[in-house]
Amino acid sequence: MVQPVLSIIVPCYNSADYLQRCVDPVLAYGDQVELLLVDDGSTDQTPQLADRLAADHDFIHVIHQPNGGHGQAINSGLAQATGFYFKVVDSDDWLDQVKFREVLDFLQQTITDQQPIDMLICNFIFDRVGSHHKRVMNYPRLPVRQTFGWDQVHFPFGKYLLMHSVIYRTSLLKDEAHLKLPAHTFYVDNIYVFAPLIYVKKMYYLDIDLYHYFLGREDQSVNDAVMITRADQQLRVNRIMLNFYVQHQDINRNLQSYLRKYLQIITTITSVLLIKKNTKESLAAKKQLWQEIKDDDRHLYHQLRRNSFGIAVNLPGRIGRKMTVATYDIAEKLYGFS
Repeated sequence: MVQPVLSIIVPCYNSADYLQRCVDPVLAYGDQVELLLVDDGSTDQTPQLADRLAADHDFIHVIHQPNGGHGQAINSGLAQATGFYFKVVDSDDWLDQVKFREVLDFLQQTITDQQPIDMLICNFIFDRVGSHHKRVMNYPRLPVRQTFGWDQVHFPFGKYLLMHSVIYRTSLLKDEAHLKLPAHTFYVDNIYVFAPLIYVKKMYYLDIDLYHYFLGREDQSVNDAVMITRADQQLRVNRIMLNFYVQHQDINRNLQSYLRKYLQIITTITSVLLIKKNTKESLAAKKQLWQEIKDDDRHLYHQLRRNSFGIAVNLPGRIGRKMTVATYDIAEKLYGFS
């Protein structure tokens, strides 16, 4: 049996209304792709739709599991993935069919030439409900169409690798990073593009708009109101990333700088969500998070705390918290980092 070039994992929870749109662009490439639909305890027609798709296409496989959350769905997909490379596509998102052909051809060539890469980077499109203007997240300061390492990596502020940007070598995630994401936790995609990076040595950037990141559903996990109610989940992810950073500092300096900046953004988002929640418990949790950073790594604490964002999220008093939220809302519109 020929190994698929790419395993695509689609975590599905009550996805019946948009799963077909997610799957359609991939159907033409079944000779090179393995598509794993992970039904995460759905209560709508998602299980039946996934099973029908698998019955019609032999390269589509379905994993039915009790609800474990986005991270557990990725874990389940990764455990069964047989493709040389690995990508996660959320069930309400989709890939550009034409650009996907170019990606597959490139990945196949790396395998044929016996020159595999650890991570492929592509652009993604913010496809927001009701918006005719589609904002593209690209990476203009990365080397284009050449293999490079962390010494050549430069990300300007506001440019970060998100789950939508990356395709990993499957064995890197399984055998080197031993990736296991926490169950029943939102926002684990931040861990997915953080922890494995210390094992990434060879990267390649295709400057093409591959992934459509769909935004605007009221129940979406990145909806601001929803994020406030799940601030504890963001806090949990933040702590996992903090612990990982503290334990892995003997790494390339450019990579360490990138991880620190990404951790800064995550800590800023966590702090603002806890401030917006505005309960006695949430404000105490925010204070405790910053104390944990100080206790774990005083040098990191000073770098984060003395940064403009660190100053902004620690303004004292009720007026200070209002200023923090206003500043964050402006920055989020400019950079779109939540």
